[in-house]
Amino acid sequence: MKSYILVFFIVILDQLTKFYSKNINLDLKLFLLRYVENTGAAFGILQGYRYFLILISLVVMIILIYYLITIKNKSAIRAFSFILGGTIGNLIDRIFLGYVRDFIDFQFWPTFNVADSFITIGALILVYLLMTKKYN
Repeated sequence: MKSYILVFFIVILDQLTKFYSKNINLDLKLFLLRYVENTGAAFGILQGYRYFLILISLVVMIILIYYLITIKNKSAIRAFSFILGGTIGNLIDRIFLGYVRDFIDFQFWPTFNVADSFITIGALILVYLLMTKKYN
């Protein structure tokens, strides 16, 4: 799958799940689905620093796009695509709403969303590739 198609799919999935989470409040035993508006970054840090977080997201996007253009490793391309898609998904919220919509709550971890999940999975893949020296 081309990286731009994967990025587009992640952004659409993220935005759709955020849109439909607005009026959901479900206890699914393992976790809750409950809508939260986060004006900060991961773990609620940097609350109220909207423009700084937008700037950081734009810089990260430029770096990710550079790597997507230059690298050849298919696993790394997927990982960078996951991170880019998640970054764009949260950036859309931050620009147009002023906050990021979160809705997945395990109650022992900060509430998060689909974009956060893809960013985390992409980062874990990159760590694995670097630790196993399969990055090239």
